[in-house]
Amino acid sequence: MQGFVDCHYFPKFLDLMCNLWSFFVCVCSHASCFPRFPGFIFPCLGVHPVQKVSPERQRGASLQDLDAALPIIQKYKDQLVAIGEVGLDFTPRYVSSDADKEGQRQVLIRQAQLAKELDLPLNVHSRSAGRPTIHLLKEQGLSSILLHNSAPVPSDSTDVFTWFVFVDFIPPSKQKLVKQLPLENICLETDSPVLGPEKQVRNEPTNISISAEYVSKIKGVSLQMVMEVTTQNALRLFPKLKSALRP
Repeated sequence: MQGFVDCHYFPKFLDLMCNLWSFFVCVCSHASCFPRFPGFIFPCLGVHPVQKVSPERQRGASLQDLDAALPIIQKYKDQLVAIGEVGLDFTPRYVSSDADKEGQRQVLIRQAQLAKELDLPLNVHSRSAGRPTIHLLKEQGLSSILLHNSAPVPSDSTDVFTWFVFVDFIPPSKQKLVKQLPLENICLETDSPVLGPEKQVRNEPTNISISAEYVSKIKGVSLQMVMEVTTQNALRLFPKLKSALRP
């Protein structure tokens, strides 16, 4: 199979379709965001660690948020390819106390348990909480994990999880990790429409090729190999994508 798999993007911002991609794994903020392209775009649902209260205010996720989302996740569980985007975000503007952090931890624990019950991988967000996130996932005994826009990972943890993911621009802080990880442990994403290669410029799914080019240069392998291996990695991480493969 030729083409890339974009393992993390937001479907309502998709404008452009072309033969650059094989599949998209989309992150849905609500079931109404479920894609219009079955067999090409595959959804994830979960409670993000940061919840919007108003356009000006955000807060950490709570168990009440999860309780509200669980019926929707259960309703669409057969269509989901992962639980996510979930995780921990201890950025000070979202978290003001240890109680706030513990609330996020409990939400992540319950979603990790749900992922195991449904036999789905976990799409994980981590910001200002790299080590606590890794330790919690270890405690929960998870291995099929996509570390979206992966934050710095403790060096003793790179052998624990199956998959890591990198955005389309890989800064120097990530290059060491790219070198350290086998290509078989890397997937690609764009996180469209944010986190593009140029500041203040909307990110697009076409930028997945930039991600691949960086990995190719850092690993010293061909772009074709990066495309083939990362696509196979995504198919193993998200087994439901295989159902869309055409003979």
